Amino acid sequence: MIERTLFTPDHEAFRDSFRRFMDKEIAPFHDAWEEQGYVDRKVWDKAGENGFLCMSLPEEYGGAGADLIYSVIQFEELWVRGFTGIGYALHSEIVAPYILRYGTDEQKKHYLPKLASGEMIGAIAMSEPAAGSDLQGVRTTALKQPDGSYLMNGSKTFITNGWHADLVIVVAKTDPAGGAKGTSLFLVERGMPGFEKGKRLKKLGLKAQDTSELFFNDVRLPADALLGGAAQENRGFVCLMEQLPWERLQIAISAVAASQSAIDQTVAYVKDRKVFGQPVGAYQNTRYTLAELQTEVQVAQVFVDKCIELLMQEKLDTATASMAKYWTTDLQCKVMDECVQLHGGYGFMWEYPVTRAYADARVQRIYGGTNEIMKEVITRAMGLPGR
Repeated sequence: MIERTLFTPDHEAFRDSFRRFMDKEIAPFHDAWEEQGYVDRKVWDKAGENGFLCMSLPEEYGGAGADLIYSVIQFEELWVRGFTGIGYALHSEIVAPYILRYGTDEQKKHYLPKLASGEMIGAIAMSEPAAGSDLQGVRTTALKQPDGSYLMNGSKTFITNGWHADLVIVVAKTDPAGGAKGTSLFLVERGMPGFEKGKRLKKLGLKAQDTSELFFNDVRLPADALLGGAAQENRGFVCLMEQLPWERLQIAISAVAASQSAIDQTVAYVKDRKVFGQPVGAYQNTRYTLAELQTEVQVAQVFVDKCIELLMQEKLDTATASMAKYWTTDLQCKVMDECVQLHGGYGFMWEYPVTRAYADARVQRIYGGTNEIMKEVITRAMGLPGR
């Protein structure tokens, strides 16, 4: 296999440390969390205590000032182990960076240390019942009032960390007639009058991840709830587009890690499982199938690692990130399907990690922008005309 060159000895020491954390604080409980539909709050508290949240934030805001490779390692390790209920990635590398990049000094000082410590759990509310990948179709409004406050009305759905969230970045229209140019981002806190959380949604996979509906009924937001203040009013869509490459690359990173893990599990299984007196792995169909999957996952790993390098150099563009997201998640679903097949009947049993990995994989082609939308983004970058 091609040696990965992203990681220094310090990175690998962190990987070992995080694995020990997972063994102690996540592994004994994740099955129970899948049954109850959400992780316990303590796993957030423990992560904050150990410095595993918002690691890339500057030290002045409670982070470690670490490079993004540390977060890459965290994403990989969680998906390798199938601990998909843990919402650290969105909290640390989507919510916190929005505030760091676009927030006012006061917003940064108030929220970022609380996110880094785990005192607050963060979520971002984009999707709506009638607007998923098409963020320009958002109907939630936050209309400016004569006193400078905003009145928010609308609803969101499929919100990761939504049930636990203490702080939600909400995408809303401040100028409904302005289309994409009339969109802003707001900081909405748990307990604000009119802000209500709906039921936890039951899903095909990611069963321990607390995914919820959110409702905003005449939520009165002070002027300083607008992310970035007046300078960022009606610039929400621009902010979203600037951050999407990293979000989509995170999905690609997890897709490759999960795919390799499924292959490794399946290789171990087919060596032991026998059919007609021979190990399943002795049959040509098994060996060739696994050879093809391993080749494709190796290609994906090299591509994703190159994208990570580009990200570190601030050169990763939206089209390339979209390529990584769509191709690796399509591959992930292919890998899971083939690996479940090679497990036979046991591949349909929930107690087997490959079965859970199969269920968890399917949404990867949907969130972060559907793979069909990814292809639209790529063709536009190629200069092809669209509708």
